[in-house]
This record gives sequence, C-alpha cells and structure tokens, in this order.
Amino acid sequence: MRLSIKLLSFLFLFGFFNSYSQDFIKEELSYSEFLGYVKKYHPLVKQANLEVSNAQAKLMAARGGFDPKIEVDYNKKEFKGTEYYSLLNSSFKIPTWYGIEIKAGFDETDGQYYNPQNRTPDAGLTSLGISVALGQGLFINQRMADVREGKLQIKLSDAERKLKAIAVLYKASEAYFEWRKSFNEAQLYKSYLGFASTRFNGVKQLIEHGDSPAIDSVEARITVRNRELNVENGNLKLAKAALNLANYLWIENVPVELDANVRPEENLIETLEQTLRTDAMLVNVETLDSHPKMQALETKLSMLEINRQLKANLLLPKVNVGYNYISEPVYFDSFNADDYKFNIDFSIPIFLRKERGNLKIAKLKIQDLKFDIEQQRLELKNKIKAQQTEISSLKRQKTVIDNLVKDYITMLNSEEKLFSFGESSIFLINSRENNLVSAKLSQISIENQFYISNAELYKILANPD
Repeated sequence: MRLSIKLLSFLFLFGFFNSYSQDFIKEELSYSEFLGYVKKYHPLVKQANLEVSNAQAKLMAARGGFDPKIEVDYNKKEFKGTEYYSLLNSSFKIPTWYGIEIKAGFDETDGQYYNPQNRTPDAGLTSLGISVALGQGLFINQRMADVREGKLQIKLSDAERKLKAIAVLYKASEAYFEWRKSFNEAQLYKSYLGFASTRFNGVKQLIEHGDSPAIDSVEARITVRNRELNVENGNLKLAKAALNLANYLWIENVPVELDANVRPEENLIETLEQTLRTDAMLVNVETLDSHPKMQALETKLSMLEINRQLKANLLLPKVNVGYNYISEPVYFDSFNADDYKFNIDFSIPIFLRKERGNLKIAKLKIQDLKFDIEQQRLELKNKIKAQQTEISSLKRQKTVIDNLVKDYITMLNSEEKLFSFGESSIFLINSRENNLVSAKLSQISIENQFYISNAELYKILANPD
C-alpha cells in the first residue's frame, strides 16, 4: 500500500514538473517575455514590493494614536475587617484630529479612609467633558504629524520600490543580452567550423587528384582546429551566460533553468525600444516630476516641512483647557451648569532657545534638500541626454558595421571564385574569412552595446511598471 502511494506521488510530481517544463520550454525566449517573468516572479522584485506594505503598516500604527481608549483604575484596601478605601476611576476618551479630546467618565468611592476630594455620591459620579489645546498641539501635534508622515511614507516607499525593482530588471537585462551575445557568437563559430571542415575535405580531394599542393591540407587543418577551439570556448561562454540568466528566471516560486534548445529573440533590435519605452519620441527630459527619484526627494521635502511645522508649533505656549460636566447617574438627564470640573494648564520657557534652535535646524535641512533636488534634477536630465546620444551613436555604428560585414562577405565570395579558377590560395581564403569573422563578432558586440545602452536608459528613467 505504501509503495503504491509513493509511486502515485512520484507520477503526480513528475507529471506536474513535466507539464510545467513543457509550458515554459519554447523554441524562443523573447526579451519582453523574460522581462515579464522577472517583474512578476523574481524574489527581489517581490521584496521591493514589501516597501509599500511596510509603509501601509506604519500608517496604520500612526492612525492608532487617534483610536478611542478605555481606562480603568481600581484600588481597594481592607485590613482586619475594615475597608479603608475602594476607589474606581474609569473613562472613555476619543482623541480628534485637532488638539481636542472628548472624555466620558465614571468615578465611585467607598470606605472609611480616603481623600475627601475623592468623595462621590453612593451611586457614583459620571462626567462628560472636553479638553482643548489652545496653544501647542491645536493645529499640529505629534499624532497629526505621524499620520501625515505615514501617508507621505507610502508615496516615498512606492518611489523606492520602483528604484529597487528597476535595478533588478537592469541586471536581468544585462544577463539576457550577454546570453544572446554568447549564443550568437557560438552559432557563428559553429557555422564557420562547418565551412572550414568542408573546405578541408575539398582540399584533400584536390590533393588526391594532384590539383593542389599537400601543404594546403595543413593550412586548412590549422583553420579547422582553430575553429574547434573557438566553438569550445563559445559553448563554455554560452553555458555560463545561460546559468547567469537562470538567476533571474523564476516561475511562481520555482527557479527555472534554460533548456539547451531555447534560443534568444532573433529580431530583438526591432522590438527593444518599444519593450523598454526608450524611444526618443517617448522620453521628455524637461518633465521629470513623475520620476521616482524626484518623487522620493519631493516627498522627503514634504516630510521635512511637516517636521518644521511641528518645531514651529513648539514656540507657542502650552495652554490646555478642560471642562467636564459632572452628575449623579440618576440625575444625568437634568442639566445643572453649576456641577462641573474645570482645569487649565499653562507653561512656556522664558528664552525658547531649545525650540528656536530646533526650528532653525529644521529650516536648514529643508534648504539643504532643496539644493540637492535642484542638482539631482540637472544630473538626471543630463544623464538621459547623454544616454540618448550614446544610443544614436550606436545606431550609426550598427549601420557602418553592417555595411562592413557585407563588404567582407563580397571579398570572401570573390576569393573563393578565384580559388576555384586556380588563381588564389587557401591562405588568402582563410585571411578573408578571418576578417569576416572578426567583423561579425564586432557586429554582435556593437549590437549588444546598443541593447545595454537602452537598458541603461531604462534604468535611468526608472519606470518598471
């Protein structure tokens, strides 16, 4: 019975993972598809999303400062059969946004020894009143500041989330582009190994028929062996690049390795700018208010302004006024204005040096951040322009190298025709072919630089959503 259960479990798991792999393994893994997987499933992107959740939890905690509160204070003393005192003080408080607090209470006192001012009627004493801060805390206090900062913290956390997520997406893009570059280089080496092997076999046949000197076979064999080394190095580089790419490839909560038959997007150059939204027509360097970095700085500035208001409020005197209407529970339905408790608290430092100093520090922090915002805005604008200039240059370089590759292909084809007429040599063909391979490697390299340059612009723009 246990064996059959284990077998069924194994078959279920095998079927699950097999279908899972079939869903993922395709002939081609496009860049936009890969980026979609990273955005949705990569743990570091999910970790960045926790920033907002953390800020929401802090806002909830800050709002807790305005939660209604029940307080009960009960003290009783008995000794040798004598009840010295029984004191009950209970209240229900409702803090409000401005420095106003509503309070309802019930007090009851009994016993033989207690402070006379605590005496209450037999049924107890009820109270209903209000407390108002007329100086410090009327328009802003620590509880109000915490809630305001909590709301701003959500906005700040969202900006920081984008900056963290874009850093992961940039690294993932680098890994994808390196994998694509290694794949193209490996394919190039394999192709020219095949050409070299075919040429070597053809030379051997020419030698056998006496139409070519024997030394040509050595020349052709050297080329084959060099190409074999190139293929081996290319395969090694491709394997390492694929494993590096696997660091960013997750489906649900499962890391996925690339199948050996999966190839990168072939026409990436046609879709890249649309995928990353880096087209020059879509990027406005003059409007950067929506940029996460600028949003983060502006939000920090707003938080410093709240702190400045709180420090300025401390220059006011502390004036707390409270009024409570008191009554026996049975008489609470009839109002008597003469039954009340009233209190007033007042205090103010003479020189206010501590308060004035803290306010000045708060103002200096605001000014310092304003200077930083101006500088960051300028640097960000220039970074975008510089990256756009680099992309334009790489486009022109791509055009030049494409034409150069075409010319080298023409030269190689011409040399092969001359060889077929007996007017050239294996050495010249190999020389032409080596130049062509070098040009194609440069073509792959420049194309890869173009991709990375667009990814860097994507990182600077910091818009992962």
